[in-house]
Amino acid sequence: MTLGLTTVGELLAKLGLTPQKPLQRAYQRDPEAIEQWQRERYPAIAQAAKREKADVFFWDESGFRADAVHGKTWGVRGQTPVVERPGQRQSISATSAVNAKGAFWFCTYAGALNAELFVVLLRKMMRHRKRPVHLVLDSLPAHKKACVREYVASTKGKLTLHFLPGYAPDLNPDELVWSHVKRTGVARRPLQKGEKLEEKITKQLSEIQNQPDLVRSFFNTPSVAYIRDC
Repeated sequence: MTLGLTTVGELLAKLGLTPQKPLQRAYQRDPEAIEQWQRERYPAIAQAAKREKADVFFWDESGFRADAVHGKTWGVRGQTPVVERPGQRQSISATSAVNAKGAFWFCTYAGALNAELFVVLLRKMMRHRKRPVHLVLDSLPAHKKACVREYVASTKGKLTLHFLPGYAPDLNPDELVWSHVKRTGVARRPLQKGEKLEEKITKQLSEIQNQPDLVRSFFNTPSVAYIRDC
């Protein structure tokens, strides 16, 4: 017996199944390393920070393009809508650090990140900070170069770096910041005549910085619930 599409759909619905966009996960992920991070490594970081009266931040970088358009809009059937955008290919990169208590720091920069630029950004983040910082980030090669280690050592314990398991960006709440920015910002409303991409990104990140409740909400996602448990 052959079932029609409607019947199949009704059957799947009764089983509690719905059509969904799947999450993407790298096959190189190490489930044991991820579990160890959640159960042992991060709790140890949190405990050390508490003893030292230090702050724990999660760091990540992202890139933006003025010609990126995400999402959909309404249009007449058979007629693809046209979204006007600048002809110039403006691009900008940004880095940010997010804290479960609602603190948020960011900085924009041009071009690709290298170790020397990473040190410059770290210096900016650490400027005027009174409390030590435990910084959690991914294992990008630029994050682990000798000049970075030298700078961290020069802080004499004021800054400590901790690296997430490989291929596990979902463990980093700062990824959710970039997802929010790209869902709600320039990608949803293209630049108008005379507008600059860097100014728009800076404005949106400044707005996030002034909304600690929004920042804290990024830590409510199930994939980063381990942070709030510590």
